[in-house]
Amino acid sequence: MEIARIEPFLDYYGKIRGRTKRVIESVPPDKIEWKPAPSRWSFGDLIRHLANIERWMYGETVQGRPSRYSGHGPEFASGYEEVVAYLDEMHAQSVEIFSSLSPEQLQSKCQTPAGFPITTWKWLRAMVEHEIHHRGQFFVYLGILGVPARPLYGLTSEQVIEAGGDAE
Repeated sequence: MEIARIEPFLDYYGKIRGRTKRVIESVPPDKIEWKPAPSRWSFGDLIRHLANIERWMYGETVQGRPSRYSGHGPEFASGYEEVVAYLDEMHAQSVEIFSSLSPEQLQSKCQTPAGFPITTWKWLRAMVEHEIHHRGQFFVYLGILGVPARPLYGLTSEQVIEAGGDAE
């Protein structure tokens, strides 16, 4: 997927974020800081990470500035409502930045935190892949807790099987 103009990308990315938010809505508020193991991130850590990486790494680097990402701890937001509001605020700031990118800027290079140049539209595409990666972690965490998550695309696997019948 090549991104030649920012508007179609932002529409697509908005849909990706909407699906991520639907999964986050499945997180029990009292489990926001639950971790599957001491060395793993909590739901809150994952949400704050998505918020901060989007705004302070991707949002800065596409503007030709160095990353200002500084972590994902509860010092940024704590409690379910505050964490989700923080995600929404960082997303709004990021979309404002991304909205200003011209077709020429999308084709130009930006610098990753590792010091590698990458075409800006490819960097934005990597941002989407990054979010989807972490969204998968939410499903695993919810599964460990025995909490059903809303299906992303309407039907569960079982419902698709039921609707389709036998494959013979």
